Amino acid sequence: MEKSLIVRGAPQEFECRVGAWEALGEHLERRDVKRILVIHGGVSWEKARRFFPELPGVEMIFEQYGGECSFEERDRMVAVAKTANVEAIIAVGGGKVADLAKAVAVCLVVPVVILPTLAATCAAWTPLSVMYDARGEMLQYDIFARSNALVLLDPSVILDSPIELMVAGIGDTLAKWYEADVIISQLAERSVEIDISLYTAKLCRDILLESSAAALAAMRDGELSEAFVKVVETNIMIGGMVGGFGDDYGRTSGAHSIHDALTAVEATHHLLHGNKVAYGVFVQLMIEGRSDEIMRLIPFYRELGLPTCLYDMGLDSLSDMELKQVAERATAVDETIHLMPGVITAATVLRAIKELEVLMTGVRSI
Repeated sequence: MEKSLIVRGAPQEFECRVGAWEALGEHLERRDVKRILVIHGGVSWEKARRFFPELPGVEMIFEQYGGECSFEERDRMVAVAKTANVEAIIAVGGGKVADLAKAVAVCLVVPVVILPTLAATCAAWTPLSVMYDARGEMLQYDIFARSNALVLLDPSVILDSPIELMVAGIGDTLAKWYEADVIISQLAERSVEIDISLYTAKLCRDILLESSAAALAAMRDGELSEAFVKVVETNIMIGGMVGGFGDDYGRTSGAHSIHDALTAVEATHHLLHGNKVAYGVFVQLMIEGRSDEIMRLIPFYRELGLPTCLYDMGLDSLSDMELKQVAERATAVDETIHLMPGVITAATVLRAIKELEVLMTGVRSI
């Protein structure tokens, strides 16, 4: 049997419908919340603020975050919230805004309500925060004992978001299957919780492979299609359930370790999280010796514009020294790549990175 795990399956409440944000006032009233801190992004807030409801009788403080979910930014927001004596934290934005708001709410022991403006990660669903330093290098992720109080997902808000962030979200969510499966397949027996985690991971893969192209076409046309809503909910809800039920067995393994390592390279800081994870899936598959699965995924990656190799990300000029540093960071003692079977060393990762470039160079020449 597997080691013990803790189920963190869902927020306390979740609603997905057009106009869901309009119910925020009712939800706050039910919770007897009258003072809130609204943490928001920059560009995303300019687009999303028209959806934010009037909240008569609620005192609101609006604060734009500084661009990173860092300990320094968390502490700054905690100070703002304490000064205003707020009773809840509201996040309006993408994954880093949501993660920052969750971290602030935990420090203050108040509820956190998340209004996603992107479907780029499952951050709105999960009770954890990925912490970065001010330069954008990933430091750690902290799991909390409190579920998010409420998630209000309005597909029409996501429809108005940048399509490249939706694509990145698909890349990040597709990794759920490959990262969970490589861990869970090592178990001789599986608990019900693990079965749910594996089922939802497979559901992520199946829905995304089937519906992503149609969802993105609808997004380009500004159409709230069934495929679009299904992919949005997959990226946010189903993706969050994989780790929610599987805990360490369903969270991350090889692909995210590659992502974490890439964040230590300044030349990658402009790249989207999900794109780096999508590339990490291919490196993980190379480590597993599954180039056949890479070949099966290449048409899907190309159709969506997900990166298949360093060349696709404009990183083919990285030096051998830089690639070695990436491989060493990916195999740090605390990285989840070690949940994969066998002994994974920096040399293993470096070889996989280089072999992937060779493979993809051959594919490009066809």
